[in-house]
Amino acid sequence: MSVDSPSHGPAKATMDLHSATVRFAGDSGDGMQLTGMQFTNTSAIFGNDVSTFPDFPAEIRAPAGTVYGVSGFQLHFSSEDIFTPGDELDTLVAMNPAALKMNIAELKKGGILITNLDSFNDQNLKLAGYSHSPLVDGSLDNYRVHSVRMTEATLKAVEELEALRKEEGKEFSLSKKDAARCKNFFALGLVCWLYGRKMDPIVQFINDKFAKKADVRDANLRVLNAGFYYGETAEIFQNNFKVRKAALPPGKYREMRGNEALALGLTVASQLAGKPLFYGSYPITPATDILHELAKHKSFGVRTFQAEDEIAAIASTIGAAFAGTLAATASSGPGVALKGEAMGLAVMLELPLIIINVQRGGPSTGLPTKTEQADLLQAILGRNGECPMVVLAAARPTECFDIAIQAARIAFRSMTPVLVLTDGYLANSTEPWLVPDVSSLDPIEVEHPTEPNGPDGAYLPYKRDEWLARPWALPGTPGLMHRIGGLEKAAETGNVSYDPSNHERMVQMRQAKVDKVAEYLPEQEVFGQEDAETLVIGWGGTYGALREACTMLRAKGHKVSHAHLRCLNPFPRNLGEIIKRHKRVLVPELNGGQLCMLLRAKYLVDAQSITKIKGRPFMVTELYERIEAMMTDKTNGK
Repeated sequence: MSVDSPSHGPAKATMDLHSATVRFAGDSGDGMQLTGMQFTNTSAIFGNDVSTFPDFPAEIRAPAGTVYGVSGFQLHFSSEDIFTPGDELDTLVAMNPAALKMNIAELKKGGILITNLDSFNDQNLKLAGYSHSPLVDGSLDNYRVHSVRMTEATLKAVEELEALRKEEGKEFSLSKKDAARCKNFFALGLVCWLYGRKMDPIVQFINDKFAKKADVRDANLRVLNAGFYYGETAEIFQNNFKVRKAALPPGKYREMRGNEALALGLTVASQLAGKPLFYGSYPITPATDILHELAKHKSFGVRTFQAEDEIAAIASTIGAAFAGTLAATASSGPGVALKGEAMGLAVMLELPLIIINVQRGGPSTGLPTKTEQADLLQAILGRNGECPMVVLAAARPTECFDIAIQAARIAFRSMTPVLVLTDGYLANSTEPWLVPDVSSLDPIEVEHPTEPNGPDGAYLPYKRDEWLARPWALPGTPGLMHRIGGLEKAAETGNVSYDPSNHERMVQMRQAKVDKVAEYLPEQEVFGQEDAETLVIGWGGTYGALREACTMLRAKGHKVSHAHLRCLNPFPRNLGEIIKRHKRVLVPELNGGQLCMLLRAKYLVDAQSITKIKGRPFMVTELYERIEAMMTDKTNGK
């Protein structure tokens, strides 16, 4: 049996919108992530610019119906370029009272609220902390509320399928409980009607995913269509909406998450360098998906290793780097802390190694599924001794691809570990990615010595080139035997040395090598007016919100420019000159002011922090308001 996607458009009036922000929210077992991703896919295929923000509960399975178990998926889709998953919600789909309670504050006044009325029973209201139903007490009068009996409509659609199976003399395998689980597709069909989305991509997804489970497939298809037709025929909806295609640059696009982009970037970097990729990792939220994605690419010479702990994971990658591969590992803050001593070993050995930190809320276990930027000082200073490392940070989910390749170029050229910072927001968010022509990417040059480089046929493992990089001798190369380990090395020979002067020289040399990376990286770009009084400096996943907030401020007549750092150690070589051109420097970040502190120390500038430590990204409106307030405060930043 097959069910076709509706081919005719809605009969009601359609209103054009430039953009819309929708959030699906429900219990962690309600399929909100799948629902959101499918609505994203159909919007992307239609041609909208899209940006998403999944929001997971920390518990593996919190008690059903509680606020602790609410899972959400937010999508911003537009006919114009967008940089964030949106601020206030135009539409909120709340599958139970807990989802309503957790999300209603972010629905704009006059916004559309769609609830599953069947879930608003006494038990669920009590679990969510309501003494009575908000659907009838007037507290939702500022919104356009549509209470729909989704569970009832879902069960009815599945009962019709069961009756059809019986007429055909076939057994039906879904219980009533299983049938009720299809209600997320009812919500999805209804929202597809509301925003004029074609459901063909969703129908194809259901057919593919449940190809071997005919009853599940056909039940979901029927419920999906039931939701769509409910929107078309129900008298409660006066109209629906249309967001036209975006004028994106021509080319082939695909939807891309940050973790997926990192994995593909590492894979492409290995091909550009002509080196196999070894990835040693230990599972940790929110970095684990990098391991999952890389495990799919064995045909490209990728080797993945799930170690027994974080220390073993990085130790394996150090061994792989010594053996001549492109070696990488990833974790989040607590795991990176465990890797600290081994990272120092990689610095001492001066081996090309990529360490990825997908930041999350801390300290300790902290907020595993929430985002934060609080590991910057850990990345730059969080190892014993003078232990400098190059630190890069991606600004957008798709940019994670480019950062991974850039990290490999730096690691090979300068023979140094490189630490890449992303965060939970970037890791799980998606946006359209213009697939690059791989043949147009510059190869990554890698050299291995085959002959001794010292007097009398000696090999000097710490003799340096113009970038202060030491040679990368492969194990087993005749005549190139040398000592390894974590004890201090003598300059050039690499022998163990306790000489005080040699130690100071090697410490300074390793720092100079990191500093020298700034000489071949691009200069810092500034978005905005050259003569702006205020410079906003950001890094990492705050890029989109900062870009839009600064655009809004300039539209209002404020003189403000925006610099977003991709290299945090060393700083871009022209950053000091840029800072000097502005009277006021503001530094928004999702921590207590770490980058601001580094900028104040480095450039002796009276930079001012704008901080947020709530496990959620900045909203554009809150940045706009806070930046404007600081710009108009005559005592601030002078």
